[in-house]
Parts: sequence; C-alpha cells; structure tokens
Amino acid sequence: MSAVLIHDPTLRDGQHAVRHQLSVAALRGYAEAADKAGIPVVEVGHGNGLGASSLQVGRSAVSDDLMLSTVRDALRHAKMGVFMLPGWGTSDDLRRAMAHGAEVIRIGVHCTETTLAERHLGFLAEAGADAHCLLMMSHMATPAELADQAALAVRYGARAVGIMDSAGHFLPGDVTERIGAIVAAIDVPVIFHGHNNLGMAVANSVAAAAAGARIIDGCARGFGAGAGNTQLEVLVPVLERSGFATGIDLYGLLDAADFAGRELMSAPPVTDSISIVSGLAGVFSGFKHQVLDQSRRAGVDPRDVFFELGRRQAIAGQEDLIIGVTAELSGSRENAA
Repeated sequence: MSAVLIHDPTLRDGQHAVRHQLSVAALRGYAEAADKAGIPVVEVGHGNGLGASSLQVGRSAVSDDLMLSTVRDALRHAKMGVFMLPGWGTSDDLRRAMAHGAEVIRIGVHCTETTLAERHLGFLAEAGADAHCLLMMSHMATPAELADQAALAVRYGARAVGIMDSAGHFLPGDVTERIGAIVAAIDVPVIFHGHNNLGMAVANSVAAAAAGARIIDGCARGFGAGAGNTQLEVLVPVLERSGFATGIDLYGLLDAADFAGRELMSAPPVTDSISIVSGLAGVFSGFKHQVLDQSRRAGVDPRDVFFELGRRQAIAGQEDLIIGVTAELSGSRENAA
C-alpha cells in the first residue's frame, strides 16, 4: 500500500464555522482525541491563520499563544501544525509559533502569487522548519500555472507544496489534472486540501492521492468554512479501502469525530443552497457568514452576491468587496423599482 500522511486542520479551518470562537477546553479535548487516534499532524489557530484575529475577519476567543500552548501540551505523539497568510501574520508570529513547538508550518498564498511567500519560506528554511506552501483558490489557475508556482515554492525552501480547493469548485478530473502536473514538476510531497461545496471533497481527495498527492487534509465532521472541509472520518477509511495506508486507528478516529460533533459545533456543516452557489461561483468558502450578514442588511439575495463576487474573482483577504457588492446590488434593485 502507498502511504498517505493525514494533516488535520479541524482546530484551524474549523474555526471559520464558529466565527473563531473555539474555547480552550474544546481545543484541548479535540487535540487529545486526535493524538490518541494516531493522527500525525494537528493544526491549530484562527481560521485565517497566525496573526489574523481582527475586526475585518473576526476576533478569536483565544489568543494565538494560548491556542498553541494548549494544543502542544495536549499532543503526545502528533506534530502541531500552524498556518499563516502573509499580510496577516509576520515572521515574528512564525518565531512565536516555533517557540511554542509548532513543527509543521504552512504558508498560504493566492495560487498565482507564490512570490509573496518567498521571504517567509526562506526564513523557515533557514530555521530548519518543516515549511509547506499552499496555493489557495487553485481553480483560478491552469495545471501548468500551478506546477510553475509549486516549483517556485520549492526553490524558496518549501518541503511540501499543494493546492487548496478553497471554494469547493473542483470535480475529480480537475484534481487529477492539477495534482498530476504538480507531481511531475517537483520532487517534494504534494498536498491536497478540499472543501465540500459541491459534495465532492472525499472523491476529490481520493483522486488527489491516486494522482500522487502524499499529504491529504481532512477535518472531523467536515468542520470548516461554508459546506465544510473533507470529512476526515470518512476520508481515512475510504483511502484505506482504496489502497492508501494512513496509520490511523479507526475507532480512535471515530471517537475524535464524535467529540468534535458534541463539543466543537452546534451542527455539522451541510452542503446547503448558499454553499452550492459559492462552489459554483468559485468564491472562498470563508465568505459565507459575511455574505449572509451583509445581504440581510442590504435586502439582497446572497446568491446574487456570491455570483457577482465570483465574476470579480474575489479572493480571501478581499472581504471589503462583500460590502461594496451588496451595496451596488441594493442600489440597482432600488433603481429598478
């Protein structure tokens, strides 16, 4: 069997689903359960990563330092992972994360803007960290463009590179084509991170593994932005049945998922109408709450907002566009009346 390393961002990407309000008890409890299950990497942080707690994208209930120290203390076997977006976090945030024991450090960039990661990947390479680079909103680039960007990340010092289907837009064929192109272009492990807006996250993740990806992300109960991430407790047994070894204990995994269902969320993510539209439009899943809030205030259809944001190719970090688009749509509706 081919080996696949599972990376679990439940305690980071899942924060989007609860407006970054996970408590210390929730962080500790899930980390302990994931560690017991043999999940190799547990990622923690604000949904948008290190340094991102803010009015613009939401203040977290727990500081970065406390989140990191809590999870690190709870892990006996698993590595602790963190995520950072340049512009939100800085090298100082990376230093603090490493001081807290972060071992896998991911830098996320828009899929055609890997140059923005050069400084941080170089810093991490000099520090000897296990630095990864993730190309976000990867449906906005061709397979060849993604392969070129991945090669650039490796040149900067990334020890693994991959793609995020940030909008849940892909079908399995899309994933196969893109992962295949990246695998052919670089000699470090390739990562796939899926979202479930069109209900394809598990299928896409298996397609990624079949195409050569060796690090696959998944969250307990699919906990994550919009329709959620790839559902971890489904992904692992499906990968195992497909011939990929994960080394994760099934009962422990299911126990961790049950804990997440009870303690992390009021209800698991669902592929609802808004999430489907977000996936079709190719808009970042993390916009869901803000689109719904602004649309309600402006009296416009949130589906129209998502399709307009997709037409403008809005990306994570451009949350201010949501306000502008809803205002324009509201004005157009009033003028038509």
